[in-house]
Amino acid sequence: MTWISEQRTDLAAEKILDAAAQLFVEKGVTAVGMADVARRAGCSRATLYRYFDGRRALQLAFVHREARRIGAVVAAEVAGPDRVVDAIEIAVREVRADPTLIAWFRLGDAGLASEIAHSSDVIDALATGFLDGDEPLARWVVRVIVSLLTVPGRDNADERAMLEQFVAPLLQAPKTAR
Repeated sequence: MTWISEQRTDLAAEKILDAAAQLFVEKGVTAVGMADVARRAGCSRATLYRYFDGRRALQLAFVHREARRIGAVVAAEVAGPDRVVDAIEIAVREVRADPTLIAWFRLGDAGLASEIAHSSDVIDALATGFLDGDEPLARWVVRVIVSLLTVPGRDNADERAMLEQFVAPLLQAPKTAR
């Protein structure tokens, strides 16, 4: 009957991540402490630390959960010759549409978001998988997404034009030219 305890563990971790997400919106990501999360989740700090060994582990777990969700949306919606440009647009749209995610790109929190995005094996794996194993291109695409989230264009059309002007030609270039 270990599957029951595993299911309960997963549910508890999800409840904690949901509590953290609410706090990220209210207080800003870097201002949220473990005591805040424990209080919001309705558990003790000791219980919280059984699931996440520190604030960084909690932040990574949240980002990885959301990256997987966005990766699934991108995979379901993207096809065709402009698939990478479309994928970037969809990823940016999904983050902007979710208050718990866009909170990571507010002034003061964007540096942490950028650091995690550039050092996350999960985000790299999702992007690399989508880009047929091209790891250097995947890391670059993640940087483009983070850039658009931290320094947005005037509107969606402006951002699409930038992607078509600067990203699409790179993707059409022979691999050795990249």
